[in-house]
Amino acid sequence: MAYDTEDYETQFCFPAINSSCIKGKRSRHEYNIIYVFVSVLSAWTVFLNLLVIISISHFKKLHTPTNLLILSLAVNDLLTGLIVIPVEGIKQIETCWYFGDTYCGLFVITVRLLLCTSLSTLVLIAIDRYVAVCHPLQYPLKITTTKTLICIYLCWFCCSVYNIEYVISNGYFNISHKTLCYGQCIVIISPVWRFTDLTFFFLFPCVVIITVYLRIFYVVQWQVKVINSLVKGGKCVVESSVKRKSESKAALTLGIIVTVYLLCWIPFYICSLTEITKFSSTTMTFLTWTLYVSCGLNPLIYALFYRWFKISVKYILTLRIFQPASSLMEIFIGCH
Repeated sequence: MAYDTEDYETQFCFPAINSSCIKGKRSRHEYNIIYVFVSVLSAWTVFLNLLVIISISHFKKLHTPTNLLILSLAVNDLLTGLIVIPVEGIKQIETCWYFGDTYCGLFVITVRLLLCTSLSTLVLIAIDRYVAVCHPLQYPLKITTTKTLICIYLCWFCCSVYNIEYVISNGYFNISHKTLCYGQCIVIISPVWRFTDLTFFFLFPCVVIITVYLRIFYVVQWQVKVINSLVKGGKCVVESSVKRKSESKAALTLGIIVTVYLLCWIPFYICSLTEITKFSSTTMTFLTWTLYVSCGLNPLIYALFYRWFKISVKYILTLRIFQPASSLMEIFIGCH
């Protein structure tokens, strides 16, 4: 019994505080596995997204509206790998929050900001692809680099304001008086904010993204049928066909990214909104880390589908980007 009592005392996050949360027990083997997983995932996510950021930032030929949206998404994923994954990993390993109220608020702002901006960026990507595929002649006029940059800045600004207000209103900077025990970074969300979150932070973006992509793929299928019928009729449509294939491929690639993200995001958000308790802690942990893993998958999708990304990575890894006028290199040579 003496051993049980001693072991029980070591389970508190803050043994000197009466209202301390109970610390979960992990074996040395579990510690090592989680440490390795978190370290590899963080390094992997940062490295791959850094390649995307350098590629699009350095090469002038890649400064297109679509690529600027990809750049914004890559910055988002990079910050997730650099900040969110390590801190979330510490929470997972230690099972306690040791950083106090202020850092709890800042961490929640960061996590929610990155989730909000990533979903908003996916909405912008969906709209960009919709105009490119469904209204190709109007695309150069409607979607410009300047307009895209303004949309990206507004996206980050509005998400920042919204989430700062969310965190302050729900008391994340004063969690000691909001939680059942001391040593966690979780508070109860008010019904008003829960409804606002559900409507503007989840339902509206998801509905827009899914609706737009369904329309895109319908138009793509129709265009393919038209081009095939013209080819069979003996008409020369080589240039138009190549352009349509290029736009369709871009829509397909970004559609895969959106699908992967939504498949990770929707189950996570539904569970977080329903406030399922301890019985679903394992499920929530799995869904949370699935969402973080998706941040490291996007560059792999670019590598599989975008020839320009493969070429730019070769220039970066061989340090050829330090050559004079390297930013003006024709990165699209051989890219179809």
